[in-house]
Amino acid sequence: MPAENCTVIVEGRTLDYVRCGSGERRLLVIPGLSDGLRTVAGLARPLARSLRALTADFTVYTFSRAREGAPQSTREMAADLGQAAELLGLAPYGLLGVSLGGMIAQHLALDHPQQVSRLVLAVTQARCSEHCRQVLTSWQEQARRGDYRELMRDTAEQTYAPARARLYAAACTLPFLPGRPASFDRFLAQAQAGIDHDASAGLFRIACPTLIIGGAKDRIVTPAAAPELHDLIPGSRLYIYPELGHGLFEEAKDFYPRVRDFLREDQG
Repeated sequence: MPAENCTVIVEGRTLDYVRCGSGERRLLVIPGLSDGLRTVAGLARPLARSLRALTADFTVYTFSRAREGAPQSTREMAADLGQAAELLGLAPYGLLGVSLGGMIAQHLALDHPQQVSRLVLAVTQARCSEHCRQVLTSWQEQARRGDYRELMRDTAEQTYAPARARLYAAACTLPFLPGRPASFDRFLAQAQAGIDHDASAGLFRIACPTLIIGGAKDRIVTPAAAPELHDLIPGSRLYIYPELGHGLFEEAKDFYPRVRDFLREDQG
């Protein structure tokens, strides 16, 4: 399967992205807050494996936020991606946004409606709830202390179902914990963008077919987030995983097939 690590320059900022798959149609994927710790640079092969349910139908572009530059809002991050998509000639494309990536995807669909043909919003929210604000603020405090081990342990506990969370917690006790960034600045800025996010007033303008996916046991954006998005986006569809939480995009075996089936509905 073709998989390639790439970069694009937007307004002097470098955006890493991975291109994988060979499908005729294009899909743009925006990952969550983990991007603040590490961009997708060098991850072509693992991303191609995780997205294999999509890559026969789509050429998939997974975009990081800018490596450098001043802190940005979710709307400004969306503007970068809109320009990158224009530079690369990707439109029209399907769009999948996960968690913080889903917040960015909302603005991308609102501000660049001519680019987005179909939209999937997973484990995300129209505006940051008070509970999510507390979670993100706690992670910011851990990052400011440089406590990477606690940040990873707490993230796993909040994200995954108990069995998987225990596995990640055990990994966090290892003497050497891989993946620690040289700086937490990008993580802190992206977490703040999530705290400040509020696209709720404009979501009624999203006109493309939209699928919203949530988890009934989401401990980060809360189970109320997906139904609220569904109420705010006209004609949207809603699917809730009753036994899963924020990590459902990794834990549900049918997550990517479900996304694929929705995105290719309009194929003749």
